[in-house]
Amino acid sequence: MTLSRRGLLGLAGAAGATGAVGAGRPAGPPPPGRVRTGFERLAADGYAELAGQRVGVVTNPTGITADARHLVDVMHADRRAGLVAVFGPEHGFRGTAQAGGSEGAGRDPATGLPVYDTYGRSGKQLADLFTAAGIDTLVFDVQDVGARFYTYVWTLYDCMRAAALAGKAVVVLDRPNPVGGRRAAGPVLERPYASFVGREPVALAHGMTVAELALLFDGEFLGSAGPRLRTVAMEGWRRGSFFGETGLPWVPPSPNVPTPDTALAYAGTCLLEGTTLSEGRGTTTPFELVGAEGVDRRWAEAANGLGLAGVWFREAWFTPSFSKHAGKVCGGVRLIVHDREAFDPVRAGIGLLVTARRVWSGFGWRADHWIDRLTGSDRVRTLVDAGAGVEEVVGDWAAGLARFAAVREEYLLYP
Repeated sequence: MTLSRRGLLGLAGAAGATGAVGAGRPAGPPPPGRVRTGFERLAADGYAELAGQRVGVVTNPTGITADARHLVDVMHADRRAGLVAVFGPEHGFRGTAQAGGSEGAGRDPATGLPVYDTYGRSGKQLADLFTAAGIDTLVFDVQDVGARFYTYVWTLYDCMRAAALAGKAVVVLDRPNPVGGRRAAGPVLERPYASFVGREPVALAHGMTVAELALLFDGEFLGSAGPRLRTVAMEGWRRGSFFGETGLPWVPPSPNVPTPDTALAYAGTCLLEGTTLSEGRGTTTPFELVGAEGVDRRWAEAANGLGLAGVWFREAWFTPSFSKHAGKVCGGVRLIVHDREAFDPVRAGIGLLVTARRVWSGFGWRADHWIDRLTGSDRVRTLVDAGAGVEEVVGDWAAGLARFAAVREEYLLYP
């Protein structure tokens, strides 16, 4: 049985608002207060940005209209869009692959368009893929979650660099940062620790949209190595808005980010990926439920004892179906965010590292020091190992974060 993209989007359809532009359904004005995505604005303008060009689009199941149709279906049905190819990031165009995987190349069963796999490709290899696809312009439309180590933003970066090598233009269609964009938080990556979970010096929780990041990449890091870049901004999005306030349907951007609540915790609890603790993969609430075999109630007590704003840590028990501690009964904590405005996920993640080390004898780092790639240096690991508290660890990155925040301000598009 071939898994269709429409099947993956079926559950989102009931939540969609009316009024998206495209074939098959009449267009209408969006409900008051709903955000209009970059794609909606592009389509409403008759794809004027793409006139006369052969277009490829980088997207996945999150590339949908406000009424939950996939943009590839909509663009394919409108000759003005010039769509000739599709490119899938990590997890694949249909989003079926787990972390560190992709779906490979093939044909989209709904449209017959060729689908190319970008995962693991960069530089000339990716540029050659764009050339082979016969495109003039590459469109990027993928929902991000607001954390530096979520790889979609670095797929964008790699595509921008490769498009320049291949002589292709790039158009970035904006979508909301689901956890808001009020501020940046966390450590800024140091270049010796660059990888696909962070190519350039960006804060762990960057507080930016993908279009804003594209402008930052172009202005600060790529320079003459960047492509002809255009961005299509949203209408109606404000920096303080969380995803539930946008009026848009949520589609999981990857298999282990099922809800906007997951995205809210992710920038902090994903740090546990670098440890012997489970980050909740293999449960129904990954990144909100964390722990390990042998952990007991003392971890929740210690975490609550930190008095971190906006969050409670509830003692919890679970059995992951895959990934770390699969099939084993694990003790741990469930994060309950009771004040989104006050909650700092990165500080919470550091709090969990610090307290887990104190109360659980099995605490350790992954042998490959993956935590250094996630945090962007060895500082968090060495400070936690030295017995530092949360405030000492957080204070260590304050100067670098302030410098990033000042640069970030130059590229923000929304109030």
